[in-house]
Amino acid sequence: MKKINFKKIAALILAAALAAPMAACSKSSSSSSTLDTIKKNGYITMSTNAEFEPFEYMENGEAVGIDVEIGQKIADKLGVKLKVRNVDFSALAPELSSDKGDFVAAGMTVTDDRKKNMDFTDTYYDAAQAIIVKKGSDIKTREGLAGKTAGVQEGTTGDLYCTDDDGKSDVKVGTTKRYNKGADAVTDLLNGKIDAVVIDDFPAIKFVSKNPDKLVKLDDALTVEKYAIAVKKGNKELLDTINGVIKEMKSNGEIEKIADKYKQSYKNS
Repeated sequence: MKKINFKKIAALILAAALAAPMAACSKSSSSSSTLDTIKKNGYITMSTNAEFEPFEYMENGEAVGIDVEIGQKIADKLGVKLKVRNVDFSALAPELSSDKGDFVAAGMTVTDDRKKNMDFTDTYYDAAQAIIVKKGSDIKTREGLAGKTAGVQEGTTGDLYCTDDDGKSDVKVGTTKRYNKGADAVTDLLNGKIDAVVIDDFPAIKFVSKNPDKLVKLDDALTVEKYAIAVKKGNKELLDTINGVIKEMKSNGEIEKIADKYKQSYKNS
């Protein structure tokens, strides 16, 4: 029978006891490291797809728009600069998982599928999907999309609606053509290559305002949805910080004022 080494057992127990609080500290440090890193670097990175006017678009080589202004408020809250990464819409989720972006603001609708890969803030804007057609088109309502070719921006809610990837669409579109940019879909519509464009309501208004003699937005709103900002899964500290900014901007009417500013610019364009 082997002799029990009580000194060795005691040493192992002591080591385990010391390791436990160290592990807890390590986890705590890890969870709060994002804000520490942001403040240390002096900037916060917003990932977006700047092809979604008026929420985000390029002007004179810089990203501007409603979401960019909200992003700037987040940066101001943390006392840092705002850095914007412009990528394809389909690349936004990987931006978070790979830590290339601290948050995503891109006119993004909250969906159950997206919640699997990212955490969403409180919503800040109510939107709807709209149908754009050429003047004189025989498409008058959503039912008119049956058997037609509709253009969508890849990965957006309009894409989900037309392809029925989430099984919730109430219309069967004949053919769905995906584009990296909503503007490219509108160009093809103007050139007669597709029959309609399904895109968020606000950008739809802008596209029609640029081509008032050629395009029309149907009154038939396809869906009602809500936009939110996304952060990496589990990053509660940054999520809470951004929620604080959104809450303040909603309560003082700042987000509404920003949106109204862009709406007014459409009327004057």
